Amino acid sequence: LPSAPMRTMLGSGLRRAFGRGFSSAPKDVKDVYTVGVVGLGLMGHGIAQAAAMAGMRVIGVEREEAAVEAGRNRIEGSISRILAKQVAKGTTTQDLAEQEAHRVLGNLRYETHIEAVKDCDLVIEAIVEDMRIKVPFWKQLGALCKPEAIFASNTSSLAITAQAEASGRPSQFVGLHFFNPVQLMRLVEVIATKHTSEETFDTAKAWAARLPDKVVVSCKDTPGFIVNRLLVPAIAQALLMVDRGDATVADIDVAMKLGAGHPMGPCLLADYVGLDTTKAILAGWVANYPDEPAFFVPKCLEDKVFKGDLGRKTGKGFYLWDGDKPLGVAD
Repeated sequence: LPSAPMRTMLGSGLRRAFGRGFSSAPKDVKDVYTVGVVGLGLMGHGIAQAAAMAGMRVIGVEREEAAVEAGRNRIEGSISRILAKQVAKGTTTQDLAEQEAHRVLGNLRYETHIEAVKDCDLVIEAIVEDMRIKVPFWKQLGALCKPEAIFASNTSSLAITAQAEASGRPSQFVGLHFFNPVQLMRLVEVIATKHTSEETFDTAKAWAARLPDKVVVSCKDTPGFIVNRLLVPAIAQALLMVDRGDATVADIDVAMKLGAGHPMGPCLLADYVGLDTTKAILAGWVANYPDEPAFFVPKCLEDKVFKGDLGRKTGKGFYLWDGDKPLGVAD
Protein backbone atom coordinates (compact mmCIF):
# COMPACT_ATOMS: atom_id res chain seq x y z
CA LEU A 1 0.00 0.00 0.00
CA PRO A 2 1.22 3.54 -0.63
CA SER A 3 1.74 4.79 2.91
CA ALA A 4 2.77 8.44 2.66
CA PRO A 5 0.03 9.54 5.09
CA MET A 6 1.56 7.29 7.74
CA ARG A 7 4.97 8.96 7.56
CA THR A 8 4.60 10.59 10.97
CA MET A 9 4.34 7.12 12.46
CA LEU A 10 7.34 5.77 10.54
CA GLY A 11 9.73 8.70 10.61
CA SER A 12 10.26 12.34 9.84
CA GLY A 13 11.10 11.84 6.17
CA LEU A 14 14.18 12.53 4.18
CA ARG A 15 16.25 14.59 6.59
CA ARG A 16 19.62 14.38 4.93
CA ALA A 17 19.19 13.02 1.45
CA PHE A 18 22.54 14.11 0.09
CA GLY A 19 26.02 14.42 1.50
CA ARG A 20 25.60 11.86 4.28
CA GLY A 21 27.75 8.86 4.97
CA PHE A 22 26.38 5.48 4.00
CA SER A 23 26.83 2.39 6.13
CA SER A 24 29.21 -0.16 4.66
CA ALA A 25 28.11 -3.69 3.93
CA PRO A 26 29.54 -6.26 6.38
CA LYS A 27 32.55 -8.16 5.09
CA ASP A 28 30.72 -11.49 5.12
CA VAL A 29 28.04 -10.47 2.59
CA LYS A 30 28.19 -9.88 -1.13
CA ASP A 31 28.80 -6.40 -2.44
CA VAL A 32 26.14 -5.01 -4.75
CA TYR A 33 27.55 -2.66 -7.37
CA THR A 34 24.94 -2.74 -10.13
CA VAL A 35 21.18 -2.73 -9.60
CA GLY A 36 18.48 -3.40 -12.16
CA VAL A 37 15.06 -1.89 -11.47
CA VAL A 38 12.31 -3.22 -13.72
CA GLY A 39 9.36 -0.86 -13.74
CA LEU A 40 9.88 2.90 -13.32
CA GLY A 41 6.41 3.84 -12.16
CA LEU A 42 5.26 5.13 -8.79
CA MET A 43 7.58 2.87 -6.77
CA GLY A 44 10.26 1.82 -9.24
CA HIS A 45 11.51 5.31 -10.07
CA GLY A 46 11.98 6.04 -6.36
CA ILE A 47 13.91 2.81 -5.79
CA ALA A 48 16.15 3.56 -8.77
CA GLN A 49 16.74 7.09 -7.50
CA ALA A 50 17.62 5.92 -3.98
CA ALA A 51 20.15 3.39 -5.29
CA ALA A 52 21.72 6.01 -7.57
CA MET A 53 21.96 8.45 -4.68
CA ALA A 54 23.82 5.77 -2.72
CA GLY A 55 26.46 5.60 -5.46
CA MET A 56 25.36 2.39 -7.17
CA ARG A 57 25.12 1.91 -10.91
CA VAL A 58 21.44 1.56 -11.77
CA ILE A 59 19.75 0.26 -14.91
CA GLY A 60 16.09 1.22 -15.11
CA VAL A 61 13.92 -0.80 -17.49
CA GLU A 62 10.49 -0.16 -18.95
CA ARG A 63 8.82 -1.81 -21.93
CA GLU A 64 8.19 1.37 -23.90
CA GLU A 65 10.19 4.53 -24.50
CA ALA A 66 7.34 6.72 -23.26
CA ALA A 67 7.38 4.92 -19.91
CA VAL A 68 11.17 5.28 -19.72
CA GLU A 69 10.86 9.02 -20.29
CA ALA A 70 8.14 9.29 -17.67
CA GLY A 71 10.36 7.49 -15.13
CA ARG A 72 13.37 9.60 -16.05
CA ASN A 73 11.33 12.80 -15.65
CA ARG A 74 10.08 11.69 -12.24
CA ILE A 75 13.62 11.02 -11.05
CA GLU A 76 15.11 14.23 -12.43
CA GLY A 77 12.23 16.26 -11.02
CA SER A 78 12.56 14.66 -7.59
CA ILE A 79 16.31 15.25 -7.43
CA SER A 80 15.86 18.85 -8.55
CA ARG A 81 13.24 19.52 -5.85
CA ILE A 82 15.30 17.92 -3.08
CA LEU A 83 18.42 19.87 -3.99
CA ALA A 84 16.50 23.12 -4.41
CA LYS A 85 15.27 22.74 -0.83
CA GLN A 86 18.83 22.11 0.32
CA VAL A 87 20.00 25.28 -1.40
CA ALA A 88 17.09 27.29 0.02
CA LYS A 89 17.92 26.10 3.54
CA GLY A 90 21.58 27.02 3.07
CA THR A 91 22.83 23.46 3.65
CA THR A 92 24.52 23.42 0.24
CA THR A 93 25.39 25.83 -2.54
CA GLN A 94 23.98 25.98 -6.04
CA ASP A 95 27.31 24.82 -7.49
CA LEU A 96 27.53 21.84 -5.14
CA ALA A 97 23.88 20.99 -5.80
CA GLU A 98 24.53 20.91 -9.54
CA GLN A 99 27.57 18.69 -9.01
CA GLU A 100 25.52 16.33 -6.84
CA ALA A 101 22.72 16.14 -9.40
CA HIS A 102 25.28 15.36 -12.09
CA ARG A 103 26.78 12.59 -9.91
CA VAL A 104 23.44 10.94 -9.13
CA LEU A 105 22.05 11.17 -12.65
CA GLY A 106 25.33 9.81 -13.99
CA ASN A 107 24.70 6.60 -12.05
CA LEU A 108 21.47 5.97 -13.97
CA ARG A 109 20.97 4.28 -17.31
CA TYR A 110 17.65 3.60 -19.00
CA GLU A 111 16.68 0.75 -21.32
CA THR A 112 13.60 -0.74 -22.96
CA HIS A 113 14.85 -4.34 -23.17
CA ILE A 114 15.00 -6.72 -20.24
CA GLU A 115 18.34 -8.16 -21.39
CA ALA A 116 19.94 -4.97 -20.03
CA VAL A 117 19.81 -6.35 -16.45
CA LYS A 118 21.45 -9.71 -17.20
CA ASP A 119 24.75 -8.78 -15.51
CA CYS A 120 23.30 -6.90 -12.51
CA ASP A 121 24.18 -7.99 -8.98
CA LEU A 122 20.63 -7.27 -7.79
CA VAL A 123 17.42 -7.07 -9.82
CA ILE A 124 14.34 -5.48 -8.22
CA GLU A 125 10.89 -5.91 -9.74
CA ALA A 126 8.38 -3.06 -9.41
CA ILE A 127 5.86 -4.07 -12.05
CA VAL A 128 2.08 -4.55 -11.89
CA GLU A 129 0.66 -6.37 -8.83
CA ASP A 130 -0.55 -9.45 -10.69
CA MET A 131 0.88 -12.92 -10.17
CA ARG A 132 -0.17 -13.87 -13.70
CA ILE A 133 2.42 -11.38 -14.89
CA LYS A 134 5.03 -11.73 -12.14
CA VAL A 135 5.45 -15.52 -12.39
CA PRO A 136 6.39 -15.62 -16.10
CA PHE A 137 8.49 -12.49 -15.57
CA TRP A 138 10.61 -14.26 -12.95
CA LYS A 139 10.90 -17.39 -15.07
CA GLN A 140 12.34 -15.21 -17.83
CA LEU A 141 14.72 -13.42 -15.45
CA GLY A 142 15.89 -16.67 -13.90
CA ALA A 143 17.00 -17.94 -17.30
CA LEU A 144 18.51 -14.61 -18.32
CA CYS A 145 20.53 -13.23 -15.41
CA LYS A 146 23.96 -14.27 -14.20
CA PRO A 147 23.83 -17.21 -11.76
CA GLU A 148 24.98 -15.24 -8.70
CA ALA A 149 22.45 -12.39 -9.10
CA ILE A 150 19.99 -11.74 -6.28
CA PHE A 151 16.32 -11.18 -7.13
CA ALA A 152 13.84 -9.06 -5.16
CA SER A 153 10.17 -8.14 -5.48
CA ASN A 154 8.75 -4.84 -4.23
CA THR A 155 5.23 -6.30 -3.94
CA SER A 156 3.18 -4.98 -1.03
CA SER A 157 0.79 -7.90 -0.67
CA LEU A 158 1.61 -10.87 -2.93
CA ALA A 159 3.47 -13.97 -1.77
CA ILE A 160 7.24 -13.78 -2.18
CA THR A 161 7.62 -17.56 -2.05
CA ALA A 162 5.65 -18.24 -5.25
CA GLN A 163 7.74 -15.67 -7.12
CA ALA A 164 10.98 -17.09 -5.72
CA GLU A 165 10.09 -20.60 -6.86
CA ALA A 166 9.16 -19.33 -10.32
CA SER A 167 12.60 -17.73 -10.67
CA GLY A 168 14.42 -21.05 -10.46
CA ARG A 169 16.78 -19.64 -7.79
CA PRO A 170 14.62 -19.43 -4.65
CA SER A 171 17.62 -19.31 -2.30
CA GLN A 172 18.64 -15.99 -3.92
CA PHE A 173 15.24 -14.32 -3.68
CA VAL A 174 13.87 -11.81 -1.14
CA GLY A 175 11.15 -9.24 -0.81
CA LEU A 176 12.24 -5.60 -0.66
CA HIS A 177 9.13 -3.64 0.21
CA PHE A 178 9.55 0.12 -0.01
CA PHE A 179 6.89 2.69 0.87
CA ASN A 180 5.53 5.52 -1.22
CA PRO A 181 7.08 7.98 -1.83
CA VAL A 182 10.36 6.09 -1.64
CA GLN A 183 12.36 9.33 -1.47
CA LEU A 184 10.60 10.36 1.76
CA MET A 185 9.49 7.19 3.51
CA ARG A 186 12.32 5.75 5.59
CA LEU A 187 11.13 2.17 6.08
CA VAL A 188 12.20 -0.85 4.02
CA GLU A 189 10.82 -4.29 4.84
CA VAL A 190 13.15 -7.14 3.84
CA ILE A 191 11.30 -10.45 3.55
CA ALA A 192 12.76 -13.94 3.62
CA THR A 193 11.02 -17.07 2.39
CA LYS A 194 11.66 -20.59 3.63
CA HIS A 195 14.10 -20.92 0.72
CA THR A 196 16.11 -17.71 1.19
CA SER A 197 19.75 -18.36 2.08
CA GLU A 198 21.28 -16.58 5.06
CA GLU A 199 23.86 -14.96 2.78
CA THR A 200 21.16 -13.58 0.47
CA PHE A 201 19.10 -12.26 3.37
CA ASP A 202 22.11 -10.58 4.99
CA THR A 203 23.17 -9.07 1.68
CA ALA A 204 19.68 -7.67 1.02
CA LYS A 205 19.50 -6.10 4.47
CA ALA A 206 22.98 -4.62 4.14
CA TRP A 207 22.14 -3.25 0.71
CA ALA A 208 18.94 -1.58 1.91
CA ALA A 209 20.82 -0.05 4.86
CA ARG A 210 23.17 1.68 2.41
CA LEU A 211 20.33 3.68 0.89
CA PRO A 212 19.80 7.31 1.97
CA ASP A 213 18.18 7.57 5.41
CA LYS A 214 16.56 4.13 5.31
CA VAL A 215 15.59 2.03 8.33
CA VAL A 216 15.50 -1.72 7.66
CA VAL A 217 13.20 -4.25 9.31
CA SER A 218 12.86 -7.91 8.40
CA CYS A 219 10.21 -10.60 8.58
CA LYS A 220 9.10 -13.90 7.11
CA ASP A 221 6.87 -14.22 4.05
CA THR A 222 3.57 -13.56 5.80
CA PRO A 223 0.65 -11.84 4.00
CA GLY A 224 1.27 -8.09 3.97
CA PHE A 225 4.60 -8.53 5.80
CA ILE A 226 4.61 -6.29 8.93
CA VAL A 227 3.00 -2.96 8.07
CA ASN A 228 0.21 -4.06 5.76
CA ARG A 229 -0.52 -7.22 7.76
CA LEU A 230 -1.44 -4.91 10.64
CA LEU A 231 -2.77 -1.94 8.67
CA VAL A 232 -5.10 -3.54 6.11
CA PRO A 233 -7.05 -5.75 8.56
CA ALA A 234 -7.41 -2.66 10.79
CA ILE A 235 -8.99 -0.82 7.87
CA ALA A 236 -11.28 -3.81 7.27
CA GLN A 237 -12.37 -3.80 10.91
CA ALA A 238 -13.15 -0.09 10.73
CA LEU A 239 -15.30 -0.60 7.64
CA LEU A 240 -17.02 -3.57 9.27
CA MET A 241 -18.04 -1.17 12.05
CA VAL A 242 -19.58 1.03 9.34
CA ASP A 243 -21.42 -2.01 7.93
CA ARG A 244 -22.85 -2.85 11.35
CA GLY A 245 -23.77 0.75 12.12
CA ASP A 246 -21.57 0.75 15.20
CA ALA A 247 -20.18 4.21 14.43
CA THR A 248 -20.02 6.70 11.59
CA VAL A 249 -17.08 7.09 9.22
CA ALA A 250 -16.33 10.51 10.70
CA ASP A 251 -16.40 9.30 14.31
CA ILE A 252 -14.24 6.26 13.60
CA ASP A 253 -11.60 8.43 11.97
CA VAL A 254 -11.66 11.11 14.69
CA ALA A 255 -11.43 8.40 17.35
CA MET A 256 -8.32 6.82 15.83
CA LYS A 257 -6.66 10.21 15.27
CA LEU A 258 -7.23 11.51 18.80
CA GLY A 259 -7.35 8.23 20.70
CA ALA A 260 -4.56 6.30 18.99
CA GLY A 261 -2.45 9.17 17.68
CA HIS A 262 -2.80 8.18 14.02
CA PRO A 263 -2.20 10.96 11.47
CA MET A 264 -5.45 10.02 9.72
CA GLY A 265 -8.26 7.59 10.40
CA PRO A 266 -8.65 4.19 8.70
CA CYS A 267 -11.57 5.18 6.45
CA LEU A 268 -9.76 8.24 5.15
CA LEU A 269 -6.61 6.19 4.68
CA ALA A 270 -8.52 3.63 2.62
CA ASP A 271 -9.78 6.47 0.43
CA TYR A 272 -6.27 7.87 0.09
CA VAL A 273 -4.79 4.51 -0.90
CA GLY A 274 -7.68 3.70 -3.24
CA LEU A 275 -10.71 1.62 -2.36
CA ASP A 276 -10.10 -0.63 -5.36
CA THR A 277 -6.55 -1.30 -4.17
CA THR A 278 -7.73 -2.03 -0.63
CA LYS A 279 -10.43 -4.38 -1.91
CA ALA A 280 -8.00 -6.17 -4.22
CA ILE A 281 -5.58 -6.85 -1.38
CA LEU A 282 -8.28 -8.15 0.93
CA ALA A 283 -9.94 -10.25 -1.79
CA GLY A 284 -6.58 -11.79 -2.69
CA TRP A 285 -5.92 -12.69 0.90
CA VAL A 286 -9.41 -14.16 1.30
CA ALA A 287 -8.84 -16.36 -1.76
CA ASN A 288 -5.38 -17.51 -0.67
CA TYR A 289 -5.99 -17.79 3.08
CA PRO A 290 -9.67 -18.75 3.46
CA ASP A 291 -9.23 -19.94 7.06
CA GLU A 292 -7.83 -16.62 8.33
CA PRO A 293 -10.73 -14.74 10.01
CA ALA A 294 -8.88 -11.40 9.87
CA PHE A 295 -9.20 -11.42 6.08
CA PHE A 296 -12.59 -10.40 4.67
CA VAL A 297 -14.05 -7.77 2.36
CA PRO A 298 -16.52 -5.41 4.09
CA LYS A 299 -19.81 -4.86 2.24
CA CYS A 300 -19.50 -1.07 2.24
CA LEU A 301 -16.12 -1.41 0.53
CA GLU A 302 -17.54 -3.73 -2.13
CA ASP A 303 -20.43 -1.31 -2.72
CA LYS A 304 -18.16 1.70 -3.17
CA VAL A 305 -15.91 -0.12 -5.64
CA PHE A 306 -18.91 -1.44 -7.57
CA LYS A 307 -20.20 2.14 -7.98
CA GLY A 308 -16.78 3.37 -9.07
CA ASP A 309 -16.32 5.54 -5.98
CA LEU A 310 -12.68 4.64 -5.37
CA GLY A 311 -11.67 7.46 -3.04
CA ARG A 312 -9.09 10.14 -3.73
CA LYS A 313 -8.37 8.97 -7.28
CA THR A 314 -11.98 9.46 -8.41
CA GLY A 315 -12.89 12.37 -6.15
CA LYS A 316 -15.34 10.36 -4.07
CA GLY A 317 -15.22 7.39 -1.75
CA PHE A 318 -16.07 7.48 1.94
CA TYR A 319 -15.04 11.14 1.60
CA LEU A 320 -15.30 13.78 -1.10
CA TRP A 321 -11.94 14.94 -2.49
CA ASP A 322 -10.49 17.95 -4.26
CA GLY A 323 -7.26 16.49 -5.61
CA ASP A 324 -5.35 15.29 -2.54
CA LYS A 325 -7.51 17.30 -0.13
CA PRO A 326 -10.47 15.62 1.61
CA LEU A 327 -13.52 17.91 1.72
CA GLY A 328 -15.72 15.94 4.10
CA VAL A 329 -17.62 12.71 4.44
CA ALA A 330 -19.56 11.69 1.34
CA ASP A 331 -23.30 10.99 1.55
